[in-house]
Amino acid sequence: QVKLVESGGGSVQAGGTLRLSCEASGYDFSSYCMGWFRQDPGKEREAVVIIDNVGRTGYAYSVQGRFTLSKDNEKNTLILEMNSLKPEYTAMYYCAATIFRCYGLSLLRPHSIAYWGQGTQVTVSS
Repeated sequence: QVKLVESGGGSVQAGGTLRLSCEASGYDFSSYCMGWFRQDPGKEREAVVIIDNVGRTGYAYSVQGRFTLSKDNEKNTLILEMNSLKPEYTAMYYCAATIFRCYGLSLLRPHSIAYWGQGTQVTVSS
């Protein structure tokens, strides 16, 4: 059974830093396309970053230069470093996993996701 467990969310002031983790179990972590999404209440879930099987990444324009995603294949863990945070980044953040290899680094669509984590809240105050 595949399980994605996020951790590391919280509340910070604008300009602050948070580090989110996503630990996967029961999943072929080193082969498939993964990413992070975020969602505000009443809004659609939107992709933030994609990472392919060898660690190449693609980011949403709004977070480029501020977010860095890496993967540790030995620990089956994704690490999302979030710097210079803005209030508009406030949302529930979800780890997402597919069952295919990335085709380039275009951001994933929600309908292409096979597995979701439970989400972790990020709140950035001004």
